[in-house]
Amino acid sequence: MHMSHAIYLSPFTSPTFKSSQSNHSTRHYTLILRSHRRSTFRFSPVSASDRITMGDTTVNAVYKNANEPIESRVKDLLNRMTLKEKVGQMTQIERKVASSDVIRDLCIGSVLSGGGSKPFDNATSADWADMIDGFQHGAMESRLGIPIFYGSDAVHGNNNVYGTTVFPHNVGLGATRDPDLVERIGAVTALETRASGVQYAFAPCVAVCRDPRWGRCYESYSEDTQLVRKMTSLVTGLQGKPPVNHPNGYPYVAGRNNVMASAKHYVGDGGTDKGKNEGNTIIPYDELENIHMLPYLDCIAKGVCTVMVSYSSWNGTKMHSHRHLITDILKDKLGFKGIVITDWEALDRFYEPYGSNYRSAVSSAINAGIDMVMVPFRYQLFLEDLTYLVESGEVSMARIDDAVERILRVKFAAGLFEHPMADRSLLDIVGSKPHRELAREAVRKSLVLLKNGKDPNKPFLPLNRNVKKILVAGKHADDLGYQCGGWTSTWEGTSGRITIGTTILDAVKQAIGDSVEVVYEENPTAQTLSEHEFSYAIVVVGEAPYVESGGDNSELIIPFKGDELLKLVAQEIPTLAILISGRPLVLEPSVLETLDALIAAWLPGTEGNGITDVIFGDYEFHGWLPVSWFKSVDQLPTDSSKNPYDPLFPLGYGLKSKV
Repeated sequence: MHMSHAIYLSPFTSPTFKSSQSNHSTRHYTLILRSHRRSTFRFSPVSASDRITMGDTTVNAVYKNANEPIESRVKDLLNRMTLKEKVGQMTQIERKVASSDVIRDLCIGSVLSGGGSKPFDNATSADWADMIDGFQHGAMESRLGIPIFYGSDAVHGNNNVYGTTVFPHNVGLGATRDPDLVERIGAVTALETRASGVQYAFAPCVAVCRDPRWGRCYESYSEDTQLVRKMTSLVTGLQGKPPVNHPNGYPYVAGRNNVMASAKHYVGDGGTDKGKNEGNTIIPYDELENIHMLPYLDCIAKGVCTVMVSYSSWNGTKMHSHRHLITDILKDKLGFKGIVITDWEALDRFYEPYGSNYRSAVSSAINAGIDMVMVPFRYQLFLEDLTYLVESGEVSMARIDDAVERILRVKFAAGLFEHPMADRSLLDIVGSKPHRELAREAVRKSLVLLKNGKDPNKPFLPLNRNVKKILVAGKHADDLGYQCGGWTSTWEGTSGRITIGTTILDAVKQAIGDSVEVVYEENPTAQTLSEHEFSYAIVVVGEAPYVESGGDNSELIIPFKGDELLKLVAQEIPTLAILISGRPLVLEPSVLETLDALIAAWLPGTEGNGITDVIFGDYEFHGWLPVSWFKSVDQLPTDSSKNPYDPLFPLGYGLKSKV
């Protein structure tokens, strides 16, 4: 059997020799000159087995020498790469379509898990590390041995992985107003993320949420730009602190205990009209700059490795095709030297129907300044289209080299060439007591006390933990999944014991005296209320988990008839209401008047003990509202800097339990 083999030549590439031996050890080569017509395009893989048998010419290469300056390594490696290897590096694919062979043969730059995408249900950090190391072996076997980085939505801890520490979502951290706490959370998140083999966290979201109708409101620290800027300390926690003389805009990762971070979503994602996810931000440039862009300056100054572009548009132009904002502003004016990456399937969203005119979308995005595309499934089409665009001259080789230079720079800065594999020594600290104690501290500090006693001079909190009988009610009191919210275990989030953690009911039982009887009914009846002599009730209501457009909500009422449950109980028993939500919700005066106390607990994560620490008086309330609490949705969007400003509770509001 005789095989023919092809050498592909184009004006843009050094020759790639395709050869493998037949049974008779006879090699046949065909020289193919690529035309620019799609019908004649042929895409062949490049792998270690394809090297011409003249020995490995990269053994003593500059790029393999860790003692060489990063820029020298980047230049040396870039000069060795074919076009095929370059476009491969610009490609990020989903784990479901990834394999070590695909990564090796196409020189794929990165793999990711979409929200909730995991090796299998309840996969541990060790299971994840096994999977990712398998992918990495493929990368190391490629012609040049360029490692991948693996990305995951570790947005409130390494929240995709079973048994990890899940922290409060960003809106709760904004309520703490504690940048040092957020930095410490970043450091723990980095450790638990690296333990799973993941080197890249799609965090922080530095959106400035101007409208709670937005389904990603809880991913924003605040409606206040200056508060969001302070919370960019998460970048330092995730990546480590750059040295004093570190060049501004240059990517930085301190070491193997840190991850690459991603400032997102550039830019204006929190300012869309009526809070519509992926919508249109209709404001002049000075407002875009002063409200939404400033946190990116802080992230860039902290050495953030990547910036993720927003699905949204600015004044009608999609951000993913906005050359002025990506290239002229972010790269040139702000001096960002890291990777500009798309969001998930962003190029498929350019045209209707979804996914159409793909080559045109690739051209628009890459020419706008995008360096890496989160494809994530149709990678063959992306590689084919981008290669065609380069060979036809529609995308310049200089643009490709800029992108690949940035990708390689980050990979060298992150130490991936020296340490491509997972560090198994970190596995023992995943979900450890110190990490959970930090999350518990974050929960304590995130709680905002909105009401404490029907008479301001007679505070209802702290609660007495040594009474005879307590009622705990509401689905959210004993639902770890609801307590964690979206981006936990799955993309949307879900109900039940989704991971290891402590529900509010668990925490109440742990906190009270031994002789106290706790009665839990998700939806207590009037009969239950009349049959027992309760000293007080703790009623926990709120939102079910949601993400992105699925969370867009124009009504913002308390779901599951939460208002009715609160009124039913509070009319009969002194009641503390705890609201689990990613944003302010409508609080009708008739409900608020019946309650003895009300706490905004946001989406606190796995450590419910942080709530009982405060309601029983071991710690004082610390949180202040990071967003304005509207009276009715008719007021939206509210703006604390403009009149009239007449919220139910203003930005920065928060009571203490001790008068």
